[in-house]
Amino acid sequence: MEFDVNKFVWTREPENYSITDGSVQITTKPGTDLWQRTYYHFRNDNAPVFQMETEEKFFSFVVKTDFSSAHHRFDQCGIVMYLDSENWLKSSVEYENEEFQHLGSVVTNHGYSDWATTAINADIRTMWYRFSRREDDYCMECSQDGVHYTQMRICHMWKGAGKIRFGIYACSPENSSFRAIFSEMKITECMWLAHDGQAPDET
Repeated sequence: MEFDVNKFVWTREPENYSITDGSVQITTKPGTDLWQRTYYHFRNDNAPVFQMETEEKFFSFVVKTDFSSAHHRFDQCGIVMYLDSENWLKSSVEYENEEFQHLGSVVTNHGYSDWATTAINADIRTMWYRFSRREDDYCMECSQDGVHYTQMRICHMWKGAGKIRFGIYACSPENSSFRAIFSEMKITECMWLAHDGQAPDET
């Protein structure tokens, strides 16, 4: 499977964006987000999502994100696998304030979202992500240099066994707008290696 931006389509097309051979730029609109129910029952499903389809069971997708212009709480951009409004996952850096940001991931199965985060310095303004698939299980990783990756999340997607869609997204959940820049996108063989350790339980 080769990366080709022409294979990507908008699930929700933003009003302001540009696409070149080397990058995708999205200017977010206020009040855009991906979140379902959990914690305070809030729901929002209107973030721009740019994805391609595949039935390939083993692969990795890499992208560099530049969020230098993010400036308001929850401004975010990153990787996404959006299957439908109630089944998706994403990883991103979410701006919080001038001191720190949230580097994290959300997994939404059957209409309920979780959010796992860690605080990082506010002066970090770029981040690479690597999204890997092994059948219906998924791994999300991040890197500050595009070389050394750290695991963020391993998860199972209940609707992630067949054809999927994956790619990028950007949004501003509150009254804000910023320009998200995506570059250095590529698809590789699966970099999430088979488990080498404890054997599965015997049945």
